[in-house]
Amino acid sequence: MHISLLKVTTLFYLVGALLYLYFIITLHERGARLGRMFLLIGVILHAAGFVARYFAAGYTPITNLFESLSFFAMAIVGVFLLTELRYNLRILGSFIAPLAFVFSIFAAFLPGEVARLAPALNSYWLPVHVILLFIGDAVFAIAFGAGIMYLLQEKEVKRKRLGAIFKRLPSLEVLDEINYKSLTIGFPLLTLGIITGSIWAEYAWGSYWSWDPKETWSLITWLLYAALLHGRLTVGWRGRKAAILAILGFCAVLFTFLGVNLLLPGLHTYSSLSG
Repeated sequence: MHISLLKVTTLFYLVGALLYLYFIITLHERGARLGRMFLLIGVILHAAGFVARYFAAGYTPITNLFESLSFFAMAIVGVFLLTELRYNLRILGSFIAPLAFVFSIFAAFLPGEVARLAPALNSYWLPVHVILLFIGDAVFAIAFGAGIMYLLQEKEVKRKRLGAIFKRLPSLEVLDEINYKSLTIGFPLLTLGIITGSIWAEYAWGSYWSWDPKETWSLITWLLYAALLHGRLTVGWRGRKAAILAILGFCAVLFTFLGVNLLLPGLHTYSSLSG
């Protein structure tokens, strides 16, 4: 049942994404309201499926690719709904909802059966480490969406012929503020996720840091966001440069999450974790 419940959320995320895309095309408020409703129902069902899987498995279900993609999609939708509530920024859903749907649909086509937990994963540090990272990454997804919107809006302003895109997107100041707020929330979560991961690594493998590909790319991602935060606080990086770095940072997040796991063998690859 929990597998079906997790997979049916994909349909709600799809409808929500289509409704938000309808909203950005037509600016009909009903599209955004319905899109938010479908995402909200979807994330509630998603959370229920996650809890049901937890009781069926006997451990926090974020140990394989199916579970990780599914949880990441849920985190993105949850963080987006909170962001929309805070800023009343419905248009952001047109960029974030499709992203959550993509992760959900990939998860839906993967085997979803509960697997035996590998000894290395049998630790209370696992859910702390992974949940911190995924929520931080979901916050970075918001900065990614805001960064794309910033570049689109800036292009419209520079053209001095304000077209349909300008009317649909918020001001550059609002988008830059969302970028900065996302950074100040996501970076501490990423930092705590890496620290708890090191503690877990010492518990599981006897070493806090082994320069595993996943650890190396996590450090690269951390340094990129650290540079962006440092630049904003000391040099005054704003606007276009901050938007581009937020986009590049999230690309690094995706490669650390998916590219490393699927392409570079190491202690954190799903094949080794599930063995």
